[in-house]
Amino acid sequence: MRISSDDVVLFEYGLVKLNLTIVTTWAIMLILVIGSVCVTRKLVVATKISRWQSILEMIVIGIKKQIEDVGLHKAQTYIGFLGTLFLFLFTSNLLTILPLYEPPTSSLSTTAALAICVFFAVPVFNIMEHGILNYLKSYIKPLAIMLPFHIISEFSRTLALAVRLFGNMMSGVMILGILLTITPFIFPIVMTAFGLLTGTVQAYIFTILASTFIAAAAHESEKKLM
Repeated sequence: MRISSDDVVLFEYGLVKLNLTIVTTWAIMLILVIGSVCVTRKLVVATKISRWQSILEMIVIGIKKQIEDVGLHKAQTYIGFLGTLFLFLFTSNLLTILPLYEPPTSSLSTTAALAICVFFAVPVFNIMEHGILNYLKSYIKPLAIMLPFHIISEFSRTLALAVRLFGNMMSGVMILGILLTITPFIFPIVMTAFGLLTGTVQAYIFTILASTFIAAAAHESEKKLM
């Protein structure tokens, strides 16, 4: 049984290697871009709106409320990043209903890339909120000796986020594959539905964790600057 879609190399020339993970990742991003363009091109401010606009508004309001519940009061600042993160993970797992499709989130390279995005989002949002000088000063508060500990904390948090998502997504894919191998004619539909459910839950959990990390860093910076 293949562990990761990284093992499927579609094109290779010298150091350039194109594998299945890259192809499916870019395909999902293309789907999201085209879908967003189609849904948002005819937005209206009226009492009667289209079905797609209604769905879009429910998604945006739901994500905004979750961001606020985590502790990020200016949800509009973070909704672009966190909303995109959730939709990418959700779509990646939703497409598992397609035959021969392998979600890129079951690859360590994809989960690491998502965790790295969160890693860079933390300082970017904090710099936007407090300024670059105040953000850099927060690394030496309350004492300068705390600098290496703050740096280690940033990297360990990112590593934990990547490993958590990879472990959860990979375990779901492995379980589904094993059960379908053992009982291919009895449980395929049930297990596919189970995979969609777990994938959606993991997309939600990963987004909430990213929100929590950003909120924790923002609150910690505020306390150090006070």
